[in-house]
Amino acid sequence: MEKYELVNDYRNNESLKESFNALAMKTFELDFRGWYNRGYWNDKYIPYSFVDEGKVISNASVNKMSIIIDGKMYKGIQIGTVMTDENYRNKGLAKQLMQHIMKEYENTYDFMYLFANDTVLDFYPKFGFTRLHESEFSLDLAKSSIQRSIDAKVKQLTIENDLALIEKFAKNRHVNAMILDVENNESLLMFYFTLVFYEAIFYVEDLETIVLMEEEEDTLHIFDIISLNEPDVEAVLASIVNETTKKVIFNFTPGFSIEGMTATIMPNDDDALFVLTKESLLKGNFMFPLTSHC
Repeated sequence: MEKYELVNDYRNNESLKESFNALAMKTFELDFRGWYNRGYWNDKYIPYSFVDEGKVISNASVNKMSIIIDGKMYKGIQIGTVMTDENYRNKGLAKQLMQHIMKEYENTYDFMYLFANDTVLDFYPKFGFTRLHESEFSLDLAKSSIQRSIDAKVKQLTIENDLALIEKFAKNRHVNAMILDVENNESLLMFYFTLVFYEAIFYVEDLETIVLMEEEEDTLHIFDIISLNEPDVEAVLASIVNETTKKVIFNFTPGFSIEGMTATIMPNDDDALFVLTKESLLKGNFMFPLTSHC
């Protein structure tokens, strides 16, 4: 078996960082430069990569997470950005990286987890990970008392014009749910602001709340609600729903209850949750915030 150099934590190595990004673009069509060139890559995100002649050929990254579950804080390790150059596949490189990461962190964190697509659903159970099904939390507006506010001031934000405000909210956000939420997640939030949802950032001015959202036909998808203090969610919803909106889907575990809300376990092979833990921590209806996925 060929031997390749194993490197990690190279966010200050420009050559390796650019090679990592090139592989990410090739694998996921995702350009990390808009994120790390602004300084959002911090010491919580650690890539572990095999390198061949200065080129990153396989990677699995660790993101150190502070996770609240049922009101208690846990140290979590989230594994993501798992990728191998097509010319180096079927050599067991991803397996070696997983084994290395699991050995390095096994005694320092409470649990490990990751999200996988349908091409690798059989891969992670080989390392002891168990698949758990998350829930979809939705609101039927017809069954709620929420009335659309026609006087609400909602402004679409852009990275070019509103970066200082966005950074302030990402750094100082209020934790919304004691059932399941994350703390100190500024780096990943800025990843989603700058690379994923940069066209879906809206600011409810009167309520000083940022909402990441997209409307699809009669359904409003809310990816996150970000406020410096506990948000008035019903007022936020009244400010952002349209006349045609019939349903709201929350891509996180709500820390609130509104008449007309339901939670349904929804298996998702495109973003399947796998967890490695010694005790059962996640029970009932829950969903990791989409903006905490790495």
